[in-house]
Amino acid sequence: MLPRLPILLAAALLIPGLANAHDIRLDDVRIAHPFATPTPPGAPNGAAYLDITVEGDTPATLVGVSSSASRAVELHDMRMEDGNMQMRKLDQITIEPGDTLTMRPGGGQHLMLLGLEEPLRKGNTLPLTLEFAERGTLDVEVWVQEAHEGSEAADAHHQH
Repeated sequence: MLPRLPILLAAALLIPGLANAHDIRLDDVRIAHPFATPTPPGAPNGAAYLDITVEGDTPATLVGVSSSASRAVELHDMRMEDGNMQMRKLDQITIEPGDTLTMRPGGGQHLMLLGLEEPLRKGNTLPLTLEFAERGTLDVEVWVQEAHEGSEAADAHHQH
């Protein structure tokens, strides 16, 4: 029995590292480290972020997202216009072959969780279903992390 102990210890030490390994595939589309940021108690809305890479020869068009954790999920884009931060709803987001759409807190494209069922708390998870026009749906598990933690973990997926 003793020879198995080092293997069990090694496996136990690897488990925390696996928490950062979080990507999902749908055909030739790779979703890397979906995460959401914590919300204050009573906040009605939250935001989620992920990276979408198209590894094949045809674009991927994200046309919808849903979650049981919120009333609705909308595709949003946040940009500076005339010195003011403007947020607008998008009908779809297209990712070209060989490209990666990188969503991060602080601006750009993201997923807006409207009408949260409960606050997003660090350490929790929530389900998202992504709908792609030409590829169907993909269920992903989103981890609630501080903005810098989620961004760093997602960025690590591109250093392979």
